[in-house]
Amino acid sequence: MTEQSVRWGILATGGIAAAFTADLVDLPDAEVVAVASRTEESAKAFAERFGVPRAYGDWASLAADEDIDVVYVATPHSAHRAAAGLCLEAGRNVLCEKAFTLNAREAEELVALARGRGSFLMEAMWMYCNPVVRRLKDLVDDGAIGEVRSIQADFGLAGPFPPTHRLRDPQQGGGSLLDLGVYPVSFAHLLLGEPTDVLARAVLSEEGVDLQTGALLSWDSGALASVHCSIIGGTSTTASVTGSQGRIDIPYGFFHTDRFVLHRDGRDPEEFAAGPEDGPRGSLKHEAREVMRALRAGETESPLVPLDGTLAVMRTLDAIRDRVGVRYPGETGKTGETGETGETGETELTPA
Repeated sequence: MTEQSVRWGILATGGIAAAFTADLVDLPDAEVVAVASRTEESAKAFAERFGVPRAYGDWASLAADEDIDVVYVATPHSAHRAAAGLCLEAGRNVLCEKAFTLNAREAEELVALARGRGSFLMEAMWMYCNPVVRRLKDLVDDGAIGEVRSIQADFGLAGPFPPTHRLRDPQQGGGSLLDLGVYPVSFAHLLLGEPTDVLARAVLSEEGVDLQTGALLSWDSGALASVHCSIIGGTSTTASVTGSQGRIDIPYGFFHTDRFVLHRDGRDPEEFAAGPEDGPRGSLKHEAREVMRALRAGETESPLVPLDGTLAVMRTLDAIRDRVGVRYPGETGKTGETGETGETGETELTPA
């Protein structure tokens, strides 16, 4: 790694990997040097598409590539523990997609591994790196709307998704919560931290994953958050934060927003919008820049997406799944616990 360029490896070749790589190759201080998939054919096709010099047909070869400064893990979340762990064991720094893992136990293992080796690890929660969302958090933290009383956030897709789709597949950590609900839950955590109590209800599929889930999170301060996610109904995908002295409304696509409106008692509404320097809506460049900034600074964690915060989100997601009865292969008892046979909950998957 130099001041001029940070060398990236891409692990997986699905849609989010393509979107992230497309933004990376547009950054002058980033260089994508290698890509890996379960099959050499998929890796080579991806490499040709983006002009990546090396293509590996297995994850281990990418993890062992010492010319890589950081690996972006973009597999289905059921494979995050295995993929990110492999890279950390090999001495690579890692940016891992969300949901960070299947459960908090797996997340704790990755965090312990990274901290034990002094390697950089970050969840790819791009919402936290969005400059407009950061401005919103600063306003809330500075008391622009007084004490936070309630939060509302939702994310739903209309579907329908067939049982064979990854969103319906328990082996791939399917369901609306880990794929979509992680955003509303993370938004609530961003502003209020980890809740003290969780209530939840869900509609489950025949396969045992959640088709839609609603949760009520509460804090000792008296604040409440209502979060909802769905893969059977397209929702407004908006968010709002209500305080003792005002409210902030975020329009459709709150997790990658380019604007919000601040309502304060006795004042006209104020709109805050992204500036030209912030880039287009939906850009993944902000999280990439944060990773590269941290690496150049010698940091092993990002202050924007701290690992303790990621662990707290995973504990909340576990609590919601406990309440609604969603278990993934290998999990027994409480969410994330394994049986006496040494099952880990990891599955051998073909990444997207």
